[in-house]
Amino acid sequence: MRIILQRLGLGLITLLVVSIVIFVAVNMLPGDFAQVILGQGATEEASAAIRESLELDKSLTARYFSWLGKLLTLDLGTSFAQLNFASNMGGAGTVTVAEQIAPRLGNTLFLAGVTAAIAVPVSVMLGVLAALYRNTPFDRAVNIFSLTSISSPEFFLAYVLILLLAVLNPILQPLSNINSDMSFGEKLEKTLLPALTLTLVVMAHMMRMTRAAIINLLASPYIEMARLKGMSPMRVIVRHALPNALAPIINVIALNLAYLITGVVVVEVVFVYPGIGQLFVDSVKIRDIPVVQACCLIFAAAYILLNLTADILSILSNPRLRHPK
Repeated sequence: MRIILQRLGLGLITLLVVSIVIFVAVNMLPGDFAQVILGQGATEEASAAIRESLELDKSLTARYFSWLGKLLTLDLGTSFAQLNFASNMGGAGTVTVAEQIAPRLGNTLFLAGVTAAIAVPVSVMLGVLAALYRNTPFDRAVNIFSLTSISSPEFFLAYVLILLLAVLNPILQPLSNINSDMSFGEKLEKTLLPALTLTLVVMAHMMRMTRAAIINLLASPYIEMARLKGMSPMRVIVRHALPNALAPIINVIALNLAYLITGVVVVEVVFVYPGIGQLFVDSVKIRDIPVVQACCLIFAAAYILLNLTADILSILSNPRLRHPK
């Protein structure tokens, strides 16, 4: 329990440091939001008035502590772009950052969930089979395929899949513009192509780690004893080797699940998927600082949380870590 509490404490400290980096980096973005709103007709007086209303005239330190204080009350602020739109419409209908992010985050989590449901079992199964038939043509073919997919940029894989599965063979739809009114089946159909793209990206790490972890255990005495008892090779791997190889496999799965939330920006832009990655890109274009900060913080928090989960699961699955001397 003490080790788990230490990990949680380090995670909170890491998130605090990351929040400082995010705030400083976002506020160093080139351009002036006030001039973006006013356009070519911007005057110094009007720009100063907008900066004052949005508290952009305060020091960086004061703005950070104000932002951090609001975060502790789960207040992400108000979108600058939505605030400007509301002022042009008579001051009604302002949208908070949380209201703007919530549906997009739900879409991204749906995409990540579909990808994980495909990638994790397929990767573990291929890793087990590659370890079982190591140094065979099957093992070499799986390794070549995984290395090819992991070496290719996301946008390249996305366009290849669009060409193969949407243009030459119109099986899936190239655009994934989902909304809340769609049924689960419709969302799944439109999400399948970006999910397959992400599956090809993350599958290699998990497959190769599963294969390597199992092969390292095959020379262990208890594995030799299981073989001498007449167990089939598949049963030896699944029943004896795989449970003892869970710690490194869990770590690499958690890291790749973190990537599914933090690294979906390119894939969402290619497929016009209405997730948090697409919102992040759109907000950077218009210098919508509160939305950009919130998106970056969500990415960082998801990555840290999944890494902490991997550490905790590794501790629970390893008696030597649960009961250190």
